[in-house]
This record gives sequence, structure tokens and C-alpha cells, in this order.
Amino acid sequence: KRKLQLSPEQCSNFYVEQYGKMFFPNLTAYMSSGPLTAMILARHRAISYWKELLGPPNVALMKENYPDSLRAIYGMDDLRNGLHGSSSFASAEREIRFMFPEVVIEPIPVGQAARDYLTRYITPTLLKGLTALSKGKPEDPFTWLADWLIEHNPNTPRLRHNVIVEEP
Repeated sequence: KRKLQLSPEQCSNFYVEQYGKMFFPNLTAYMSSGPLTAMILARHRAISYWKELLGPPNVALMKENYPDSLRAIYGMDDLRNGLHGSSSFASAEREIRFMFPEVVIEPIPVGQAARDYLTRYITPTLLKGLTALSKGKPEDPFTWLADWLIEHNPNTPRLRHNVIVEEP
């Protein structure tokens, strides 16, 4: 999450795909008129999920057909519709780099690289957690396992004797 205010030039660069459309000057003027909050959302199918929460960009349509959508609640008109969402994975990567230039976006492993990653990093921790789960037989196994995984996350730095130790 990052709060910032974009200049008209930065807005023109951010909305470069809209360049040449009638609403482009008003869009860049509005988007540079005050502060905004940029966020990176991460989850399975994040783009389609966020688009569903946003609702359509047409305010009249969203208020009538999607009254619980974020744009129906916060949008004022088609230009000031409240929120933005990336239209594709490629545009999300571009927009994240634009809003968060210091963030490193790692490629998502696929195929053998994904299997290797799972074998090396996920399976050992999950196996330990499932073993402890089967030994403890808690009343609510899902919550217990979720809590165990958070507590035993190998990527979380641990404080030992006042020294931060990065676990392998």
C-alpha cells in the first residue's frame, strides 16, 4: 500500500493506453487533482476477483445492477468511478512497476520449476505441519493447521538471543 499524488505527466504515462480518447485530458486532470492510494493485491485469480468487487465502470449500470459493488458505493460518475483495477496480468505488472518501482516482481514458476519449488520449499514445511496435525488431532484441524503454518513459516525471520536469524 502506498499513498501518493501523481502529476498530470505521470497520469498521462500511467494511462497511456487511453491516450487519444475523448476523456483522456479529463482523466489525467482528475487523477492528478489529489492524493491516491495504490495497492498490490495478491491472491489466486486476483485480477478477476478485484474486477468482480469493483463492478463495471459505467456508474449508472453499476448502481442499478450491482448496488453492492465498490464503484456503486464510491463512484460518482464514469470518470470518477472510485477505483481502478488492472485489466490483465501484463497491465498489472506494468502498473505495479509504475506505482512501486522498488518492488521486485519475480516470475511465477511453471512446469518443472514449479515442481522443484514445491519439493524444495513447500513440501517439507507442509509435511511437518500435517504430521503434527495427525499427532495432535485438534478439534478444528483447518484452523490449527493455518495457525501452525503461520507460526512455522520458514521465510519469517526469527529473533534469537537479540539477533535476527534468517532461516534457510
